[in-house]
Amino acid sequence: MVSFERAVTSGAIYLELDVHMTRDSQVVVSHDPDLARTCGRDAFIKDMTWAELQHADAGYMLTFDGGRTFPFRGRSIRIPRLIEVLGAFLNVNYVIEIKQTAPSLVSKLLATIDEAGMRRHVLIASELDQPIREVRELAPRIPTNFPYSDVAGFLQALAARDSAYSPSGSALQIPPTYEGWKMVTPESVEFAHRFDLEVHVWTVNEEAEMNEMLDCGVDGLISDFPARALAVARKRQGG
Repeated sequence: MVSFERAVTSGAIYLELDVHMTRDSQVVVSHDPDLARTCGRDAFIKDMTWAELQHADAGYMLTFDGGRTFPFRGRSIRIPRLIEVLGAFLNVNYVIEIKQTAPSLVSKLLATIDEAGMRRHVLIASELDQPIREVRELAPRIPTNFPYSDVAGFLQALAARDSAYSPSGSALQIPPTYEGWKMVTPESVEFAHRFDLEVHVWTVNEEAEMNEMLDCGVDGLISDFPARALAVARKRQGG
């Protein structure tokens, strides 16, 4: 929640987050499936109840000096439920990435989004095919990104300049490069735009790369440093 608050204070109108589900079916916001990296605990979210998870200190392992100090320990920072995040920031849009597949959390996720009244403010994402297929079946009007198979289909269509290409999702979310292959180019962005697809690039943290991606015409930068990304965008817009 601290990160989201700072992003919104900086002027961000989009928040990207990842979700998992507890043993008692609470959808929570966490990048990792386990607590080791963030909370210093050997436990998986899917094996814990929401009550158990509340005792984990989500600021416990955060350090900026290689482990000499941990300035966020003991500050009551917790892993939040998705409903809390959606309720706290009503005037933004969300990219919600599904990381968990077993058990599926799609139905509970959609119910949470509806409970918050935010269906028109979300794009659901995953690198995995299964959850995106479920979302498209259960909520076909909610926009989705491209899982692996869709990205492969897009790249094949791009290589063939296939004018009959028919995308399944709304946003192509890709890294600048993958295994030495340049994914984001003016040509790939132009091809995506031809089919009314947005192009979001992750994870772009350095100013030079932000400008390079924007020069290609991308629609969004997914960054760990939203204030920096916003400053770059504002500078390019003349203010």
